[in-house]
Amino acid sequence: MWTINLRVNGAAHTLDVDPRTLLVELLRDELRLTGTHIGCDTSQCGACVVHVDGLSVKSCTMLAVQADGAELVTIEGLAAADGTLHKMQAAFREHHALQCGFCTPGMVMSAIELVERNPQGLSDQEIREGLDGNLCRCTGYHNIVRAVAAGF
Repeated sequence: MWTINLRVNGAAHTLDVDPRTLLVELLRDELRLTGTHIGCDTSQCGACVVHVDGLSVKSCTMLAVQADGAELVTIEGLAAADGTLHKMQAAFREHHALQCGFCTPGMVMSAIELVERNPQGLSDQEIREGLDGNLCRCTGYHNIVRAVAAGF
């Protein structure tokens, strides 16, 4: 077992983990942050995207020990303490970018970084390319692109 220290959604955690534990497993199984989904186990779908030190990371591809000392934000950490949704969460709701909802946490987390990296805005095609690696099995991409465009 390895001892790691990290901050998740603003809370400090010191945890003993098996060095083979994936970050997504730590978040879901140890910290009970189940908004981070496991969709494919092969890094193809993006349902497990979280922010690690401000960057979008597929948490199924990162070992928990690699997050030692990092600041993580999951979908649960986006809304304000009073329940006010993050701007991107509100845009997804407003533009009906949710269908079954399975891909939504990863899409929202990826979209936030995309917007932060491109504050000047992006074309619909650039948004689609920027979200490459996040799959929506309900084919809701049109509304997802509209939501991300509204999130600028």
